[in-house]
Amino acid sequence: MKHGKKYLESLKKYDSSAVLDVVKACETVKELKFAKFDETVEVHVNLRLAKNQTVRDTVVFPNQFRGEKKVLVFCKEDRIKEALDAGAAYAGAAEYIDKVKGGWLDFDVAVATPDMMKDVGRLGMVLGRKGLMPNPKTGTVTNDIVAAIGELKKGRVEYRADKQGVLHMAVGKTSMDADKIAENIKALLGEISRKKPADAKSGYVQSVSVSSTMGPGVWVDYKEGE
Repeated sequence: MKHGKKYLESLKKYDSSAVLDVVKACETVKELKFAKFDETVEVHVNLRLAKNQTVRDTVVFPNQFRGEKKVLVFCKEDRIKEALDAGAAYAGAAEYIDKVKGGWLDFDVAVATPDMMKDVGRLGMVLGRKGLMPNPKTGTVTNDIVAAIGELKKGRVEYRADKQGVLHMAVGKTSMDADKIAENIKALLGEISRKKPADAKSGYVQSVSVSSTMGPGVWVDYKEGE
């Protein structure tokens, strides 16, 4: 993979073999930033998982960096007002199922009550590809729609390791204080540690690195975040 001149110049500014504590790693990422826009800061966690294992759940970061999410709630008519009063952007049943079937996706996350999943499940080809399908494992299939909407509005996000056991997650912006980005990383690592499979082998978290959208990766001492 070929990198640009600015990227290669940034590599000369630090020891790429160094493993830094979380705060120092975030400070280094900010120092290495060269793009003119406010880059996203991402963490990359390499997990030691067996082929049949996965790690997936949700986390609410202590420091938010995204805009407010538009929440769609699939629910019966008698719960529409409850959902809208709780902060949902849209709520309903058949009319929204038909809209999504037609390609409408003007929302960031979907929540469904259990009694709606028989119908919502038919949207798998549309919602599944976009990662928007409600799922009880991530708290988006629930009867407590008020609590679910509240957490989502606060910034609850889903994390999931890919087939190679690597988890990629946005944790902040380069315009944020390094301490605040580090707090988000520690919160994520804590959740990942709590979701460790019971039969996972030793060395569950193999490595952690952090980078900006355009910048090089910086190795993190992951033990600090566990």
